[in-house]
Amino acid sequence: MFGKMISQQGKQITIELDEDFDSFKAMRLSDGHQPSVELTIDDKRHISPDQRKKIWALINDFCNYTGDVPKDVEERFKWQVQMIFGIDHFSLSSCSKTVGNYMILTILDFMFREDIPFRTKIWDSLDSDYLRAVLSLRDRVCVICGKPHAQLCHYRTVGIGRNRRMIDERKMLFMSMCADHHMEQH
Repeated sequence: MFGKMISQQGKQITIELDEDFDSFKAMRLSDGHQPSVELTIDDKRHISPDQRKKIWALINDFCNYTGDVPKDVEERFKWQVQMIFGIDHFSLSSCSKTVGNYMILTILDFMFREDIPFRTKIWDSLDSDYLRAVLSLRDRVCVICGKPHAQLCHYRTVGIGRNRRMIDERKMLFMSMCADHHMEQH
């Protein structure tokens, strides 16, 4: 059911529904228990062409590697997004920006875990440096170039005045880099 929020006072919200409320149906669907509701705010932001382009570039990279059909892969990842984030079926032509981000994250996460290569151009165009850093650390790929088998590096270099035996590693920040970029960092 859909409706519009009319008023709000503390924890109470008044909603005017777009259609008549069927209390018999609500009780039947809630199996005789007190029906519960979920409030979703539509922020009117739709998926951007740039997000859609990234999604299809990732799907095409996936298909080039596996030989799968892009439309099948799209549906598989959409199903995963629905299961992981608990959302209804959606279309990439009209979904929200948030769902578009979920789709990009789900595809990237899968490609990282399965070690499926994708073009550096996509990697460079990711909006969130934090997401890049987390995925890189988790899967030990270079945060700069995406090469596998990266080394764990201190964000702030250890040594030269920072005695390795005198620091608490639990309080340090890390990143992963290939040997070349790690040496460049030093």
